[in-house]
Amino acid sequence: MERFGISFQVDHVPELDPDFMPILKFNRAFLETAKKPVALAVERADGQMASCRTFIHGTPEMAQADRCYVDRLVKTILWTQGGFRVYVDDPEMYEYLSGVYSQAGQRAFDWDFMANVYEHPFEVVRTDAVPEAKDAPKAMGGHLEGCRIGFDAGGSDRKVSAVIDGETVFSEEVVWYPKITADPQYHYDGIVAALKSAAEHMPRVDAVGVSSAGIYINDRTMSASLFLKVPRELYEDKVKNIYIRAIRDTFGDVPFAVVNDGDVSALAGAMSLEDNNVLGIAMGTSEAVGYVDGQGRITGWLNELAFVPVDVNPEAMEDEWSGDIGCGVKYFSQDGVIKLAPRAGIALDENASPAEKLKAVQALMEADDPRAAKVYESIGCYLGHTLAYYYGLYGFRYVLLLGRVMSGKGGDRLLEVCRKVLDEEYPDCAGKMQLTLPDEKFRRVGQSMAAASLPAGRG
Repeated sequence: MERFGISFQVDHVPELDPDFMPILKFNRAFLETAKKPVALAVERADGQMASCRTFIHGTPEMAQADRCYVDRLVKTILWTQGGFRVYVDDPEMYEYLSGVYSQAGQRAFDWDFMANVYEHPFEVVRTDAVPEAKDAPKAMGGHLEGCRIGFDAGGSDRKVSAVIDGETVFSEEVVWYPKITADPQYHYDGIVAALKSAAEHMPRVDAVGVSSAGIYINDRTMSASLFLKVPRELYEDKVKNIYIRAIRDTFGDVPFAVVNDGDVSALAGAMSLEDNNVLGIAMGTSEAVGYVDGQGRITGWLNELAFVPVDVNPEAMEDEWSGDIGCGVKYFSQDGVIKLAPRAGIALDENASPAEKLKAVQALMEADDPRAAKVYESIGCYLGHTLAYYYGLYGFRYVLLLGRVMSGKGGDRLLEVCRKVLDEEYPDCAGKMQLTLPDEKFRRVGQSMAAASLPAGRG
């Protein structure tokens, strides 16, 4: 394969996507000939910093390759760790990134999104002294003492558990419609109703933990699809502090924590494995990811790998939200299945919902249809190449694979191919990671119980 003058060998190619160009293969080949040092850093909340020292070619002949490599690197850091300010010490890369990450640039979506999340204008800074990395992971989870409430806010249902000294004494699941409701009072009332329902089954409330889809910084809702229909003019006052208000209004000054649901899934995995350093990947409506580090801490990173590039093929499918191509959401979600099914000769009902289309392919797989098998084998190939890339970003020990795409025979076949690709193409990291699926112990821990364990007690 070849991209911008960079040639690289790919032995395992997805049958239904033969033009797939794994980003790690491109990067490794690029760095074999790149000799000009470049330093980059991305600043996020509270002065935390991701820092990277790498190389480019710095020649006119390789300018396109250099720009592609640096753009994909910055994009990866932004959506893995988050940030609103990019530092770079190379003048040509500064000029390029300043144009790309701007209101009129190719990454206008990223530019605007990060500015809103971090409540700071996005900027690219030219400097000779690129800052060093600075992290501040938080020790969260595993606190089971006392009377706790765990609340899990999903897009179609909300779950709550009452947990006393590690034992779930009450659990409730209620259907609700947050994504299509514009009045934030609906969301607030639903959260409070769940909290009160759990509290009725305990003598007191010592702590509350919340697991919710979206991006949360200092317990505030910076971006979340649950509140998609809430008007912008109400978001600041009614949504950003919605969990903080609901908990304090209901229980007063009790310890609490609000965390992205992907991180809570990874925490549940760590609790069930009785070990740490877990990356959780849920392949469902999108690619939802969470991470618990080697010390059992939640990093505070965004972990929005749905927007992290995995394919440098210039004809890769575009994500309709960000307008970028080759990003994880089109490979590790129901979108990936829907993309590949027609290429396998499977005709999907155009009027069906994405979830219904996924079910149709799953039904074919359960019936041992070879066309459906090709879909899952291709996704397994994607995943093998991509997990090697993710490993370089996280250094995880375990990968917990979740979500509807991983269910049934399709998930089993996907996992089988993924392991083969890792073993044969990336032996340098294959033996360092363990791929695992949810087991009965994980299901017993559950999302809402893991959420209940998030905040430390009063001590």
